[in-house]
Amino acid sequence: MTKARTNASASPAVGRNMVINGAMNVAQRSASVADIGAAAGYFTLDRWKLAVGDASAGRLTMSQTADGPNSISANCIKLDCTTADTSIAAGEVLVLQQLVEGQNLQRIGKGVAGAKQITVSFYVKASAAFNFVCEIKDADNTRQISKLFATTTDWVRHELTYAADEDDGSSPFVDDNALGLNLNLWLHAGSTYTGGTLNTATFANVTNANRAAGISSFFSSTDNNFFLTGVQLEVGPVATEFEQEDITTTLVKCQRYYYKLVNGTDGTYMPLGIAYRTTDIQVAERHPIAMRADPSIAVSGNLRAVDGLSATVSSGAVIANASKTSTLAWYTNNNAFSGLTAFRPYLINGESSGDYFEVDAEL
Repeated sequence: MTKARTNASASPAVGRNMVINGAMNVAQRSASVADIGAAAGYFTLDRWKLAVGDASAGRLTMSQTADGPNSISANCIKLDCTTADTSIAAGEVLVLQQLVEGQNLQRIGKGVAGAKQITVSFYVKASAAFNFVCEIKDADNTRQISKLFATTTDWVRHELTYAADEDDGSSPFVDDNALGLNLNLWLHAGSTYTGGTLNTATFANVTNANRAAGISSFFSSTDNNFFLTGVQLEVGPVATEFEQEDITTTLVKCQRYYYKLVNGTDGTYMPLGIAYRTTDIQVAERHPIAMRADPSIAVSGNLRAVDGLSATVSSGAVIANASKTSTLAWYTNNNAFSGLTAFRPYLINGESSGDYFEVDAEL
């Protein structure tokens, strides 16, 4: 493994990394999802979103793969091109993103005198030599700055430092739980985003043509793949060593945004509910951790209610959501069940092994 350059602090601060799951160790949704490209979303590794645009013909498989540089992380994210797109429309994009809350960015001091530089570091390799773009976008003020990075077939650590934004036209990141910053890795884009000159020197108001100029296309061939791990976003002009974090801490951070309860082959149960009438159930319990915002709730199949004597299967998992940041609260409606005993407690799980119940408060 090679390094682009090395700048290690003697005593780096604990908690300096503003990226969650940079070691790619948590994948609550799935370890692998195929045929991605028609729509944006969170697919596999927690906190890592794929943004797509303008109906690209390109498709990919996104996976958590045990092919990382072991001294940093055994795991990495792998993108594998499965359908090429060699006729690129102007508005096409493929961007791997980490979205960061404003309240986690206050240490940067952006938009005021004394604002700090930001450094992004990460380990990357690919199937061939590509030029991609790492962009920092200030979502509150619609400002951005970009830098090119190159890939090889070996793991390389890139360390990219971005200028402080003290400009009078920029305000500080809003100190709240909404989106404050996009960390964007541009892997494919049309002329809308590549037709200008890459903005590398200072933060500037967003001009789309200057955001990804000079990049290669990940979708140029089905031979293409891209691997990433050890991602770190920190304050200052120096890339410190990647901050290692135990898996429990990372999982808890991820569950602030999303968690998933899966019905296992051992009959794993979901929440405890109460039948509020003979045809419907309501549930309330604590989230694993207070969530970023009031979440949405979804289930993958029919629900099963078990009272210790018998099991009743719903005719459809129709859920009305009253969940709050601290409490998981929901109820079925539209007569989802039949034959329940009103006011009796029921354990709730999925009808089939692998059915899941997911709670989502992502940015």
